[in-house]
Amino acid sequence: MVNTLKISILSKYSNKYLNMISKANQKVKGFIISVLQTSLFIGLNQPRKNFMAHVFWQILSIKGKLNFLQLERYGTYSEQTYRNQYEQRFDFFAFNNLLIQGVVAAERVIAFDPSYIPKAGKSTYGKGKYWSGVAGAPKWGLEIGGFAVVDVENNSAYHLQAYQTPSSLELKSHGLTLLTHYGNLVIKNATEFKKISTYLVADAYFSKAPFVASVLAFDMHLISRLRDDSVLYYKYKGGVTGKKGCPKKYDGRVVAKQLKMDYFSMEHDSPELQIFSATVYCKAFKRDINLAVAVFLKDGAETKRKLYFSTDLKQKGNEIVRYYRSRFQIEFLYRDAKQHTGLNNAQARSENKLDFHFNASLTAVNLAKKNWIEDKGEKHQPFSMANYKTLYNNTLMIELFIRKFAINPNTAKNKKIIQELLEYGKIAA
Repeated sequence: MVNTLKISILSKYSNKYLNMISKANQKVKGFIISVLQTSLFIGLNQPRKNFMAHVFWQILSIKGKLNFLQLERYGTYSEQTYRNQYEQRFDFFAFNNLLIQGVVAAERVIAFDPSYIPKAGKSTYGKGKYWSGVAGAPKWGLEIGGFAVVDVENNSAYHLQAYQTPSSLELKSHGLTLLTHYGNLVIKNATEFKKISTYLVADAYFSKAPFVASVLAFDMHLISRLRDDSVLYYKYKGGVTGKKGCPKKYDGRVVAKQLKMDYFSMEHDSPELQIFSATVYCKAFKRDINLAVAVFLKDGAETKRKLYFSTDLKQKGNEIVRYYRSRFQIEFLYRDAKQHTGLNNAQARSENKLDFHFNASLTAVNLAKKNWIEDKGEKHQPFSMANYKTLYNNTLMIELFIRKFAINPNTAKNKKIIQELLEYGKIAA
């Protein structure tokens, strides 16, 4: 009885100091709570809000696989509770959109990119063969199509929403192809996207007529890359010829290696890169596009030449290239989520649970990035998800030790030691 009372007193003594050292924990949970208290989440009950704050912190602070069993080991809920909570829908788009407000600069674009997720098992929703960029071949597993906001000025991407790709059989049963499915995702979110940016950036796979039409249907513009053998025509600039028949529209085919400089204008010239732009007609899209030809140089010699385009005919060529190249930031977002927040560790089979898992994992990276922005100040240190994962894991363990051993972290000696422990294992800047 005496020992029990002593432990209880020690626990109370230690708990009152926990909030004084767990700045990382407080900061992350502060971000989450500030969003969940807005009017958009007024219909969410308090237990659900508590769970969301809890599970985001667990995803950020637990090292190793992030499945239901692992969450139970470190968390305060049972494995079944995690499963039940993951089955419930959550508006990740609204959450992330509110979370990154004030963080992303005015110069921004929406990026879209699918990502392959390895997955075993026969009964998992969406299981099929999908393209793996790492393997350079189709592989069995799952796929998500993710939308992100890319801060062009600061060269960083923030997750908005990920959608799991249905299997080929399911798409076929609805009369859809993979490309039309991707286009429908754009149409579904176009109204909200336009509040963020009117430019959607996607890689060369999406430079096809059905996808271009989906983007243009809602007055958005697509920036992408063309194949080197794309059929493009110069717009005829001359006057009326006086000959019979339709007026002349085109002045020959665009040959990327032999540009007609009376049509193209140089918009960027440096020892590493030259950019030429012109309005041309694209046969595949059956419309005019703004073509930007990027010539990459090394030691004064051309190494490669790529064709970028925008459906916005008023956009500058150097801006087209810059916006397209910023698209690669979404790849880093996937990389960080796969390496540090368990994107590949989904221990679930149902559509709802998988959707929650994928979006929670990617949203956790957003929380770490927001933490980084507030921490860096004028230091201009690059973002390292590995560092923040280490910090959060150290915080989790130190909080546990203080709670169990009733340590006062506020003595001069302990403050110094705790700070050293919080930084333990981080990569040197």
